[in-house]
Amino acid sequence: MSVFTPVSAAQMAERLKNYSIGSLVELQGILAGIENTNYFLTTTHGRYVLTLFEKLKLHELPFYINLMAHLAKHGVACPAPIADVRDTYLAELNGRPSCIVTCLKGEAVMAPEALHCAQIGEVLAEMHMAGQTYDGRMSNPRGPAWWTATAPEVYPYMSADAVHVLRDEVRFQSRHRFDKLPTGAIHADLFRDNVLFDGDRIGGVIDFYFACNDLLLYDVAITVNDWCVTDDGDIDSDKARALLASYHAIRPFRDEEADNWGVMLRAAALRFWVSRLYDFHKPRPSELNKPKDPAHFERVLKKHVARDPSKLWL
Repeated sequence: MSVFTPVSAAQMAERLKNYSIGSLVELQGILAGIENTNYFLTTTHGRYVLTLFEKLKLHELPFYINLMAHLAKHGVACPAPIADVRDTYLAELNGRPSCIVTCLKGEAVMAPEALHCAQIGEVLAEMHMAGQTYDGRMSNPRGPAWWTATAPEVYPYMSADAVHVLRDEVRFQSRHRFDKLPTGAIHADLFRDNVLFDGDRIGGVIDFYFACNDLLLYDVAITVNDWCVTDDGDIDSDKARALLASYHAIRPFRDEEADNWGVMLRAAALRFWVSRLYDFHKPRPSELNKPKDPAHFERVLKKHVARDPSKLWL
């Protein structure tokens, strides 16, 4: 992620004395994302990733760290946390909780084809299935309560037309309940830059720090809204069906999920429109931070509002 909290080579070398992963060779800041500070950490034993958490508190982090360990144990390709000599994953560094995880091979595919989307559907379903036995619990910190409270903070920065669209969607979502839909541990941020492909195969899924317990279908909608999106905010139906079909082969969808697909696509677009609006208009100081364009998810949401959602279903 962006470098909000600098770490010097001397500080990192001292920190590594508490691990069994070799001595420092290189520490390089990663320019991507907007939530945490990440560095590529190269030691004499290999390459890792150092994360300093800018918002999450120490007591909140075990859910995410233990989820990654749980998924890795079940064969899901994701970063595995590295324990220090005291057998703990977390430690403070420059006033921030931090951890070291394994560095996965591969690169993000930013122009995916249907074959990539099919693999994403498969790995997402596998994560959802493996997550059913994870006993950690974390409510979604950016669910309906969050976007309802946050939207008014960004209205002053928006055009009148955009405010009207956002207010209408917040009201629309408030009228829906999903008590009968399957829930579990979800990634909640499975965008293209959070999946690495090693050639034509998935090398791993990264950045679990928005993970939470929520509707599985919501996680699918978040994923479709990024992996299958076109430049104008529309959804490529072939890519969407490829992703959904591969997912369905691992965890079959229920009828109730099909009935709520359109609402869920809109909810996923709303969540990221509001968060990008907030990050764009109220950014935090950063060495490398580049907030993303909020207008993208405004376009995605408008397309979902105007379409028949069955055209994006199996």
